[in-house]
Amino acid sequence: MINTPFTEITGCQVPIQLAGMPGVATKELAAAVSNAGGLGMISGTHMPPNFLLDTIDNLKKITGDPFGVNFLMPFLDRDCVEVAASKSRVVEFFYGDPDPSLIEIVHNGGALACWQIGSVKEAALAEKAGCDLIVAQGTQAGGHVRGDIQLTPLLQEVLDNVKIPVIAAGGLGTAGDIAKVLEFGAAAARIGTRFVAAKESGAHPKYVQALVDAGAEDTVLTETFSVGWPHAHHRVLKSCVAEVNSFEGDTVGERDLAGEKKPILRGSIALPTINTTGKIEAMALYAGESVGAVEEVKSAEEIMNELVTGACSCLNSASVK
Repeated sequence: MINTPFTEITGCQVPIQLAGMPGVATKELAAAVSNAGGLGMISGTHMPPNFLLDTIDNLKKITGDPFGVNFLMPFLDRDCVEVAASKSRVVEFFYGDPDPSLIEIVHNGGALACWQIGSVKEAALAEKAGCDLIVAQGTQAGGHVRGDIQLTPLLQEVLDNVKIPVIAAGGLGTAGDIAKVLEFGAAAARIGTRFVAAKESGAHPKYVQALVDAGAEDTVLTETFSVGWPHAHHRVLKSCVAEVNSFEGDTVGERDLAGEKKPILRGSIALPTINTTGKIEAMALYAGESVGAVEEVKSAEEIMNELVTGACSCLNSASVK
């Protein structure tokens, strides 16, 4: 166990949060992270309320530990927020101004409210809105990126200006990374890219292999994959940008979305999941600068054990010094 304000408020044993990646953070992955002591997350985005309810109920059959649900503000369904608040420990929001009315829904349902931010101004607004937790996301993060500041200076500013627990996010993939942000003052570390390559991940095998083959220098912040979410910066592998730019045609493939088959347009925000077909290499292969830590496919339990054991070792060595 590593005790921090994050573990105290959430009931988790270790200060590690899984990023709630749509299509990747399956209920199996979330359960494995929660069962290993962290905060497993699933995405509630693009899910009808009944589908989300079934997903959460099935998740609770495989873990009795705390977990959370993430929502992307541009696609928010308030009915889904009510479902998540009544069934999970944490409800998290991203990519929009902190909304006190949403925080009220979360608290009325009995859950903790978390907001992922990209600036100190947004962090202050989240605290004022009544959030219990904040995720400070640096530009090294994979997927959609809210701000334009790297993690360390952002984390310093946020810690200096808010009193609620702060989770560090962006480019974190090793035990040393976790220990570093905890020593800096973060209450937890949020991990995304590393878990895309977990055995329980919903990512397509070609996507996973591309991560294994890549290093930090192989990612880029871009707006290439903006169909469905215009003008939203995101970090992906450079290889998929080259592939989609050379792709001829309007549709790169097809995906399964909440039980329905949907086409994937060229430049779509949709990432390739296990059930995706088509030109996988030309789809959004989201990846943070921590991608160099993805060396092979492991179970989420193995990844968690490696991160926790290593972080404990680093923290103990630092305390001795």
